[in-house]
Amino acid sequence: MKVADKITDKINRIDTGVVFGYDTLGLTSDEVVAGAKALSRLVSKGLIKRAKKGCFYKPKVSAFGEQKPREDVLLSLYLFKNNNQVAYVTGLRLYNKLGLTTQIPSSIRVASLEKQVKGKVGNVQIKPAKSYVKVTSALVKYLELLDVIKDLNTIPDLQKSDGLVYVKKAISNFDNAEIKKLVSCGIAYPPKVRALLGALLESMNIDTVNLSLLKKSINPSSSYSYGITPKMLATVNSWNIV
Repeated sequence: MKVADKITDKINRIDTGVVFGYDTLGLTSDEVVAGAKALSRLVSKGLIKRAKKGCFYKPKVSAFGEQKPREDVLLSLYLFKNNNQVAYVTGLRLYNKLGLTTQIPSSIRVASLEKQVKGKVGNVQIKPAKSYVKVTSALVKYLELLDVIKDLNTIPDLQKSDGLVYVKKAISNFDNAEIKKLVSCGIAYPPKVRALLGALLESMNIDTVNLSLLKKSINPSSSYSYGITPKMLATVNSWNIV
């Protein structure tokens, strides 16, 4: 069977809206070049669409026109590699999802330690953001919370007092092992994030070992500007937060 026929046969069995790549088509190493040309021809004919480099889907056509795969399906192409999470959504899209802002961003920030993630999901641009640690699925919830702390001054519509309540509530749901992981990730963040994380943990009477790690990681002669008063968070002075 010719490579083009093999690909057409495989694609005919794939449902519309399902994203697939070269591995789905079962091509051998000797068939990849011919396969790429065959896929390009199918794209030119409009029989399949390119989701991103090396990934395709069969468009679904309804009475309302052509429908693309769900946004979360397309977005996952940028967040996962070989079924392992290597990036996560941050910035306004994250803060909107968490209910911290009502603003809907015109682009999606995706953070990764390994590379700058750029691309497009539908009409929305994907722009790169910095991750301070290697991203894994198990760490994402800690990185999201640390990003909230990092961007507390700049999240639109968010009152700092409400932001502090949100972070403390999230931390209160962590057990000791999870708090240890949060601190371990937090150590990699800028000093002001470490300082506010320390102040929050101290206000919640978290164990002294984690507090000591954070305290040792910041410069005692530096101050960290958040605009948070002792009335909002009683422990700010001991962490030089102003």
